[in-house]
Amino acid sequence: MIFNRLRFAVCLLLFLGLTLGGYCCTNLIVGKKASADGSVMCTYNCDGFGFAGNMRFSAPGNHPQGELIAIHGWGPVHEGQYVSQVPYTYGVIGFINDHQVSIVETTFDGRLELQNKDGLLDYFSLISLALQRSASAREAIEVMDKLVQEYGYNSTGESFAICDKEEAWIMEMMGKGPDEKGAVWVAMKVPDDCICAYANLSRIRQFPLKDKNNCLYSKDVISFARKKGLFNGKDADFSFRDTYCPIDFENVRYGDARVWSFFRHHTDPAEMDKYLPYINGQFDKCDHLPMWIKPDKPVSVRDLIQDMRDHYEGTPLDMSADMSAGPWASPYRNQPINFKASDGTTLFRERPIGCQQSGMTMVCQMRSWLPDELGGIIYFNLDDANMVAYVPVFCGSTCVPDPFRRENNNIREFSEQSAFWMNNFVANMIYPRYSAMIGDLRDAQKELEDYYAKDLDSVAQVAMTMTRADRIAFLTTKSSDYASQMMTRWQKLAKLLIVKHNDQIMQPSENGVVVPGRRSYPTYSQPFIDAIQNQTGDRYRPQQVIERRQR
Repeated sequence: MIFNRLRFAVCLLLFLGLTLGGYCCTNLIVGKKASADGSVMCTYNCDGFGFAGNMRFSAPGNHPQGELIAIHGWGPVHEGQYVSQVPYTYGVIGFINDHQVSIVETTFDGRLELQNKDGLLDYFSLISLALQRSASAREAIEVMDKLVQEYGYNSTGESFAICDKEEAWIMEMMGKGPDEKGAVWVAMKVPDDCICAYANLSRIRQFPLKDKNNCLYSKDVISFARKKGLFNGKDADFSFRDTYCPIDFENVRYGDARVWSFFRHHTDPAEMDKYLPYINGQFDKCDHLPMWIKPDKPVSVRDLIQDMRDHYEGTPLDMSADMSAGPWASPYRNQPINFKASDGTTLFRERPIGCQQSGMTMVCQMRSWLPDELGGIIYFNLDDANMVAYVPVFCGSTCVPDPFRRENNNIREFSEQSAFWMNNFVANMIYPRYSAMIGDLRDAQKELEDYYAKDLDSVAQVAMTMTRADRIAFLTTKSSDYASQMMTRWQKLAKLLIVKHNDQIMQPSENGVVVPGRRSYPTYSQPFIDAIQNQTGDRYRPQQVIERRQR
C-alpha cells in the first residue's frame, strides 16, 4: 500500500519542518493563458536539512469493498488507525497523477493553538489520498474537505497548489484545535491569465463569498473564527490570512519576499519595488502583495525552472552582492536564519526560493491538448534546484526511474546510483568556491535541459502514433532514459570539477573536458576585497604604497 511506502518519507518531512522552524518550501503557479504553450504549471521546492528526497509511485487499480489503508502520519501516534479505501484509485508518480492532477504544498503554521494533534491526517497524507482519488482540481478540493471532516486534520496551517490541465487553484487550510476534528479552509481559482505563488505565509485575505466558480470554502470558515474570538467584523471584511496567520516581519521577509522576487521576474521590477516597505516590515505603509499578477509575457517551463533557482539576484535583497557572500560571491548562507553579532545585535539572513537544504525540486506541467499519459510531465530532481538539471518524467510512467527510487537515496549512505548523492557531490564542491566553479555546472545544466526540451517534441510526435498501452511503455522508458542521462552527465561534471579546479586554480576546458592551455587564478569578489581593505588597514598594502600615501 502507498502509505507503507510513504512512512519513511513522511517522518523525514516532519524532521524537515522542525529543522527549518516553519520556513520550508516554495510553490509557483502559472495559469494556462499566462503560459507560453497553454499548459497549467506549478512548482515545489521541498526544503529541509537532513533528508534525502525520492520519487514515489502508486499504481492505478480497483479495490475490494471494505479495504482499509493504514495511516502512519508523523510517527507512532496513529499506529493501528485506518482510512477506508475507494473502489478505484488513479496512478500517481511523484506529485502528479495519471489524469494530470498535481498537488504541492507549503506550510505557514499560523495559529499553533489550532493544531489538533489527535487528527488522523497530516498534509502529506492528505495530498497522497487526494491524488489517488481525484480526476480534477475541483474534485481534489472536495476530496480533501471530506477527508479532514471525517478523519481529522493534525497539521498546522497549510497552503496547497491544486492544479489540473485546465485550472490552477490555491487552497489554504487550518485545523480547529484539540477539541474539534475537521478543518477550516478557503480555495481560490488563479485567473487563467495570471501567475501566483506562496511560500510559508497564508496569502488569501478577503475572498468572494458568492462566486462559486472561482472561490470555494468550508461552511464554517468565518463562523468558527467568530466562535474562537478571532474575528468580529462583517463577513465581507473577513480575511483568512489576518485571522489565521497574522503577519510579522519574519513570516513576510522569509516567506512573501520569495513571492515578491518571483513576481519581479515577470513584470516591471519598479512596480514590484513599490512593495519593498512591506518586505521590510513597514506594514503601516503596505501590508500585502498582490494575490496574483498578469505576467508581462507568457511564462515557459524554462522560465519557471530558472525562477526556482532564484536568490534575489538583481534585487535590493541580492544575496551575492555584499561582503556576506564571502570571497566567491556565494548566494548561500550556512549560519542559522537568525544569529548574533559579537555585541549582541540580532541579525538575520535572507531566505530565497533556491536553497541548499532542498530535498527535492519539481515543476509540474499539465497539457490539455495531449492524452493524459503524455500531457502531464513532472520535471524532477533531488537536492538544490540551483544545482541540478530538471529531468522530465511523464505522468503515465509505470515505475520510478532508478536514480529517484527511495532505496537508492539513503541519507546515511553515499551511492553513485543516487541522484541525491550525485547532485550533492557536485554541489558541495561548488559551494565553497561558487563564482569560480558555477559556470561549469551551468554548462552541464543547459546541455541537458536543452536536450530534454528538443527531445520532448520528438517524443510527442512518436507517442501520438502509438496505442495507449504502447505509449505508456514508451514514455516510461523515456523517463528512465532521461534520468540515466542526467546521472552520466553529472558524473562527468564531478570529474571535471576536481581536475579543472584542483588546488584552487582554473584550467581551460571545452565540452566538459580539460584541454591544454594557460591556467588562470580566480579572484575574490570586489565587495569582499573592499571589506578586507576596510578591516585590515595597511596590513596587506605593499610598503611602497604606504610610503607614497604618506608623502
